[in-house]
Amino acid sequence: MQMRAMVNLTISMAIFGSIGFFTKHTGIPAVELVFVRCIFATLFLGCLWLMTGGLKKEQWHKKQLFTTVLCGVFLVLNWVFLFKAFEEMSISVAISIYNLAPIFVLLLGAVLLAEKMTLPAILATTICFFGSILIVGIEHFQSLDQLFNSGFIWALLSAIFYALTMFTSKNISELSSYALTFIQTAVGIVMLMPFCNFAVFEGLTTTNWLFIVGTGIIHTGFVYYLFFDSIRYLSTLVVSVLVFVDPVVAILLDIVILSFRPDALQILGIVLIFGSITYIILMPQPARTKVSEI
Repeated sequence: MQMRAMVNLTISMAIFGSIGFFTKHTGIPAVELVFVRCIFATLFLGCLWLMTGGLKKEQWHKKQLFTTVLCGVFLVLNWVFLFKAFEEMSISVAISIYNLAPIFVLLLGAVLLAEKMTLPAILATTICFFGSILIVGIEHFQSLDQLFNSGFIWALLSAIFYALTMFTSKNISELSSYALTFIQTAVGIVMLMPFCNFAVFEGLTTTNWLFIVGTGIIHTGFVYYLFFDSIRYLSTLVVSVLVFVDPVVAILLDIVILSFRPDALQILGIVLIFGSITYIILMPQPARTKVSEI
């Protein structure tokens, strides 16, 4: 079971690494893209749930349902902010900031669970923030307008809500992966419908629709089913290491296909971010106690 879970998580992270490439070719803004993704994913997962007979066997508990809905809200906001970051900056830069999530999980543990942060953890957090400044560009931090226009805030918010998603999802153990993901994508439909501009769907090409459907069925339905189905069977260390498959694939696609060429400071920023996150993941107990609850 553990080996199967490792393979599933690796596949899900590798596929999700291409989400930025797909997003760039959909031709629609972030809110509308997440909305239509949720529709396709909900239909896809609902059909599988019915076909496998899992719906009839599902056990419903109010506390688990509330946590799942809350996790769904965090997940949808995470997607919206990530896609808005893709609109303003390169995929590599956005993904690097997005993967600050383990740092925010550590901070959440300190704030919400009264976990003590050690000096090395504080130092690693500071280095990560400095790395994010380098990768975005110091010049963008000279005024609030430049900072907002750079996409940094969107990428940072996506990382925060990714951390909240992972922080809450570990407390959901009684619902099946189908139920968990179906409820979360259905929450996305309800949340985003009032904010959608349906005019953006007019005049889309067949290619646009192929990428939109791909992000809905593959990157949302299939990937998140594999993700939530696998993390419940794996240790935190394994999960934390395997999620790095996502940014590696994303950055490689950005460089090879979209011709992103990082300068020396951006490369240093990427190294500082992922080096510090790796240290946080691997640092000995008890310092990483709550990071292990991702």
